[in-house]
Amino acid sequence: MRAEIVTIGDEILIGQIVDTNSAFLASELRKTGIAVHQISSVQDERAHILTALKEAESRADLIIITGGLGPTRDDITKRVLCEYFDDKLIEDPDVLGHIEHLFSTYITTPISDLNRRQALVPSKAEVLKNAYGTAPGMWMEGSNAIFVSLPGVPFEMKHLFMDQVRPRILSSFTLPVLLQRTLITYGLGESAIAERIEDWEDDLPGHMKLAYLPNLGRVRLRLSISGTDLEALEKELNSRTASLKSRISDILFGEEDGEALEETLKKSFTSRKMTLATAESFTGGRIASQITSVPGASAYFKGSIVSYATAVKTDVLRIPEELVRQHSVVSEQVAKAMAEQVRTLMNTDFAIATTGNAGPDKGDSDSPIGRVFIGISGPDGAFASEFTMGNHRDRIVQKSVHKAMELMQQEILKF
Repeated sequence: MRAEIVTIGDEILIGQIVDTNSAFLASELRKTGIAVHQISSVQDERAHILTALKEAESRADLIIITGGLGPTRDDITKRVLCEYFDDKLIEDPDVLGHIEHLFSTYITTPISDLNRRQALVPSKAEVLKNAYGTAPGMWMEGSNAIFVSLPGVPFEMKHLFMDQVRPRILSSFTLPVLLQRTLITYGLGESAIAERIEDWEDDLPGHMKLAYLPNLGRVRLRLSISGTDLEALEKELNSRTASLKSRISDILFGEEDGEALEETLKKSFTSRKMTLATAESFTGGRIASQITSVPGASAYFKGSIVSYATAVKTDVLRIPEELVRQHSVVSEQVAKAMAEQVRTLMNTDFAIATTGNAGPDKGDSDSPIGRVFIGISGPDGAFASEFTMGNHRDRIVQKSVHKAMELMQQEILKF
């Protein structure tokens, strides 16, 4: 089964926003066994949208549209869908009641006729109730494909897809089994890994694929297999994965079940009933931000001290001034002391600390741009490791955030 994603909105084409909706939908469709063969972004313009829908239907069995469902004049998706399906708009009383409830309960601005017009939907559409917004989703069946129209607001779109669209897809189509395993490596680039496992990769059968996913100091190896016999596929995937692991055991960090490292950290800490704190200098709180982006992080993460200035390190974290003078603020000794001190202050089982020079200036240290130290403190003691992260400020920071969480995951797995 083939799918296409069509995103509607001038704001995407002028670079005002990043199209995260397509990435989410492509990932979730892949998990159901549906291949996304094309992603298109089109203007809020009638002829352009009509052409995109016609072309998509000629190629795909499922077309998912996001955007253009708002109350303003430039939101024309529903009108264009009516033209495409030779249909008309009708008022859905349930949607209108929901919109009025949202305004009376959560929104201080008085409801307008523009807001009420969002209750107008194509008569041939099955309405998908949007619990978190005023724009409903729609499911429409064309001659050769199913069309699903979803709001462009990411959290509304995600809720509708997971809660209503995905279950309908699974019940409407017979889909192939798609299994995946992702191994996380660090310390070796993708070309070097590919050379090491070249004969192993050449031996893969046609229904199995290996993808290299490099990102900021690590390479993920995603092994995918598809077919109809679940038991046989699982057996073959386990065997091939074990064989691959034996080839890369020295650079293997672990497995990823399609989840971000902050999700993995949460599981590791909560299952062990252990706690974590951070003390961040040049990373400016990004480690804490990434950790707390996961719901339920409060079960293990106690807090962070963003000690960006040297004075905060000495006054708040109580790093001895003599230690800073002797070794520099960007040093193994200071990173280690920061981790130990924040762990004591927050009374946690573990702590992460970062200090480094992300540029463009050297700041309070003579360390070259790109030199960073990451400290870890835990029940077995503390250590700090030095890394060179390049010369691009944003990449230095984000690579260091990833590396800090990788080091922490390694340590927590020892308990």
